[in-house]
Amino acid sequence: MANITFNVAKGRGVELYKRAVESDPANCAIILVPIETDGLETDAVLKDKDTLADVLSGTTDEQATMGRKILTDADLAALPDPDDDNDKRQCPLPDVIWAAAAGNPISKILVAFDYDTTAGDDSAIVPMTLFDFPITPTGVDVTLEAGPFWESGEPA
Repeated sequence: MANITFNVAKGRGVELYKRAVESDPANCAIILVPIETDGLETDAVLKDKDTLADVLSGTTDEQATMGRKILTDADLAALPDPDDDNDKRQCPLPDVIWAAAAGNPISKILVAFDYDTTAGDDSAIVPMTLFDFPITPTGVDVTLEAGPFWESGEPA
């Protein structure tokens, strides 16, 4: 399987990232969701899902032991200027650490936009991208190294 952009987010990655950086609306954030290896649906099935609740409604499961990471404006870098020389625009994620990561193996990290982190409603969270991140947690810290998750309207 490859990295994908969910159809609902195509053309919106930069906009949603910018909204999280600017807290527009208040309590919005970028959410990172570890996705378990077992039951992972195909990219063709997943890219058509419009909410996080939809993604988790089939056989695809969140690896809840590691837990979600919520990245607010304080965690995110300002939106970089477009790279006109290379005809692209990137949205960077910071280093993210899952301390003493445990639980089932994961294959992917889902990046989503939550309009209101206080609402607790997966049906309002917009899935943006899903990228490869295969690990088997063993109780040690797991680090997602900083880098772009969105580039030129497609996952990096």
